Amino acid sequence: MTEVSDGVLRTLFHSDQGGHEQVVLCQDRASGLKAVIALHSTALGPALGGTRFYPYADEAEAVTDALNLARGMSYKNAMAGLDHGGGKAVIIGDPEQIKTEALLLAYGRFVASLGGRYVTACDVGTYVADMDVVARTCRWTTGRSPENGGAGDSSVLTAYGVFQGMRASARHRWGTPSLRGRTVGVAGVGKVGHHLVQHLLDDGAEVVVTDVREESVRRITRLHPGVRVVADTDTLIRVDGLDVYAPCALGGALDDDTVAVLTAGVVCGAANNQLAHPGVEKDLADRGVLYAPDYVVNAGGVIQVADELHGFDFERARAKASKIFDTTLDIFARANSDGIPPAAAADRIAEQRMAEARCTDG
Repeated sequence: MTEVSDGVLRTLFHSDQGGHEQVVLCQDRASGLKAVIALHSTALGPALGGTRFYPYADEAEAVTDALNLARGMSYKNAMAGLDHGGGKAVIIGDPEQIKTEALLLAYGRFVASLGGRYVTACDVGTYVADMDVVARTCRWTTGRSPENGGAGDSSVLTAYGVFQGMRASARHRWGTPSLRGRTVGVAGVGKVGHHLVQHLLDDGAEVVVTDVREESVRRITRLHPGVRVVADTDTLIRVDGLDVYAPCALGGALDDDTVAVLTAGVVCGAANNQLAHPGVEKDLADRGVLYAPDYVVNAGGVIQVADELHGFDFERARAKASKIFDTTLDIFARANSDGIPPAAAADRIAEQRMAEARCTDG
């Protein structure tokens, strides 16, 4: 690991680093910043991934989340065909309580200290306005506002990509790339989820939602009075006639208990790291549930911010995000031919691309 405290950089190595190239612990006492930056791989290019701002219970939980998220970004960027490796940052604390301009500027300085090995963007708890602040001390910042040369809200194309993955799932499962007449349950209707709901309604789906934030639910019902609301995720996954379950909140949504009672035949959502532990993907397959790998279908956002590095063009980025439909179908085909779950098939394809890049570099 690399520890950074008030501008001092110290490199540490840890047996549990899990194949990650570098882990940076950041602390700025003046602003109260405590953050972790994890770089999983730069085989394909500079690591690219967002900044999560979340009230972790302790530093160990934050490090674990950063490591898992960074690894997921390596696979996501590889499957999206981007010339980027995987990285992720987490800032420890409640953004509603401790987020300040000084903290974000300090965070930007730490990202800049990596010299371009890591390119950051928005994630849970951070927004376009935050990236505009971070960019003042770090030129390796994406997800900025259009007024500041950025692409704006990456949740727009994240939702669009998930919708393309869901269309591919429908094509594979039911023979038609349409959700018309299907019932889709969306758990989490925040930054990404509320855009996804719009795509689904436009396609003719029946939508059921839930969210722990009442204001998010109120926004959805105000915009779309026909959307059905249930109390919680446990209720949602048991809805009779549910065709698709879309986890769009935090990770770990698919665990042993969830899989055992899930009524949907397809799982396709925006959340990262949906599989709570290894083996869940096999349990889903054994129950006949088609799982669209999360890091494949939710890659629209990273496609959008990667395009920003070349002078953002929305239509160009949208066209690339549209290819998530074909990529998802290719994964299902590979899973069938190899006799493995789709998650394992996606991993094999991503690992092959990263391995080929390492060989080329060598």
